[in-house]
Amino acid sequence: MAAFRLALAQYDFPVGAVAANTAKVRELMARARAGGASLAVFPELTISGYPPEDLLLRPSFLSSCQRAIESLAADTDGLAAIVGFPHSQGEVFNAAAFLRGGKIVQVTHKQALPNYGVFDDKRYFRPGRTSAVAVVDGIRVGYLICEDIWQAEPAAAAAAAGAELIVVINASPWDDAKQATREEVLVARAKETGCALIYLNLVGGQDEVVYDGGSLMVNGDGSIAARAPAFVDALLWADFDPADRTLHASDWPIAADTSREATLYAALVRGIRDYIDKNGFGGVLLGLSGGIDSALTLALAVDALGPGRVTAVMMPMRYTSQLSLDGARGQAERLGVEYHVIDIEPTYDAFMTALTPLFGGKQPDTTEENLQSRTRGVMLMALSNKHGRLLLATGNKSEMAVGYATLYGDMCGAYAPLKDVYKTEVYRLSRWRNEAKQRGTGNAGDWAIPPAVIDRPPSAELRDNQTDQDSLPPYDELDAILARFIEDEQSQSEIIAAGYDENTVHRVVRLVLVNEFKRRQSAPGPRVTTRAFGRERRYPITSGWK
Repeated sequence: MAAFRLALAQYDFPVGAVAANTAKVRELMARARAGGASLAVFPELTISGYPPEDLLLRPSFLSSCQRAIESLAADTDGLAAIVGFPHSQGEVFNAAAFLRGGKIVQVTHKQALPNYGVFDDKRYFRPGRTSAVAVVDGIRVGYLICEDIWQAEPAAAAAAAGAELIVVINASPWDDAKQATREEVLVARAKETGCALIYLNLVGGQDEVVYDGGSLMVNGDGSIAARAPAFVDALLWADFDPADRTLHASDWPIAADTSREATLYAALVRGIRDYIDKNGFGGVLLGLSGGIDSALTLALAVDALGPGRVTAVMMPMRYTSQLSLDGARGQAERLGVEYHVIDIEPTYDAFMTALTPLFGGKQPDTTEENLQSRTRGVMLMALSNKHGRLLLATGNKSEMAVGYATLYGDMCGAYAPLKDVYKTEVYRLSRWRNEAKQRGTGNAGDWAIPPAVIDRPPSAELRDNQTDQDSLPPYDELDAILARFIEDEQSQSEIIAAGYDENTVHRVVRLVLVNEFKRRQSAPGPRVTTRAFGRERRYPITSGWK
């Protein structure tokens, strides 16, 4: 028997774009047919995009998705296809349609509904009951939906029904630990069932979530047949040999750099690009302070959108160092972005003139420092409004965790690329970006982020000789404690037992707990860890638990 050819659509299908998604499926089906594929496969909820959230509560939206899947079925002469869509039958199911010969031949429903982390499937869907198997060119193909493969039973049921090959369609968000876990699960399912497995994943940014693609193929003996690159849109060609249940990739793109930093950087770039483009903004604006967070944010924005769509604004005050001024201007010129300098001193002084009579002779404190930040926030928001460029907030996860950020000041912005990136990771990414640029140009002295900015002690520059470590533990120590408390959900006693200073642990944890109200008002940003603030980590603002 000749090898069985599949076309796997590792593409972005945006939420709510039913007509555009349907047109893309139709175009990719035509390419699959022309390339000799017997079966074209598309991700979870291709038609609606994932996650459609409360759009699923609108009957008109569900009807539109149903009409779309019916119209695609009519275009399947000479090709079979598996396409994800929301299936409404009085109740709503997360479904995959098997299309062939101009008809919807079969529909299967997702059986395991995740309701943890960023997932909320049980709010919208009812669970399916059975695993589906379809015959294409004599090959028995089982097909499952995302979470189904993380449980043993659905794959076992497909194998018991005679499946030789199991196709899993997914909308699985990326985080820095996901790929290794996926591979472990798929290898286990292949060994349990003896079936070859194809894991096709969505790619693209959707609000606070990024999908990496990273599709996988596993042979029936559990060996990895192929890995698709992360954050790359591609029609992936695969051949299945039923004699030994092996899969073979045909000309899959290859990632030049698969390091942790490279993949994380790509996730952030994709998150920015898709958030800006899908929401129809012409470009972005950010405050460029001469510090490492804004410097990395600028580099990410330029890599995502190109320099012509990025504006940087330096807003110096009396405490702004020459190093900051030189670093900001140098980076803006090096990256080729529009750059402006606005002296905030006169505006800050005007605020102080108005407020001093009401301060009642109180001594200066963080109020005056925060007012500098809020003055900058007012300026940036005005520029954003006037020029129609979305404002990027530049704060990182370490700052968001302990509240080392000013509401309506440096927290201003509609999107926060570094919101789920710890400060120590900011440094690693910055060094990686410079190294990548040097490899690209062959110039050891080249950079995207000024080396002096990377090497300097971090500072908010809101008073003389200020550094972050005046208020916080060293970032290596802080981030280690935060990761244990946030990602690992360890108790204070467990963290102390691991060797961290008791007073420091109590102080850091208190800061995390009392600053929930700030995080609730922060901009969305891409989820890249296993426990992101926002839709994933949801703690009460008002709580007696300490």
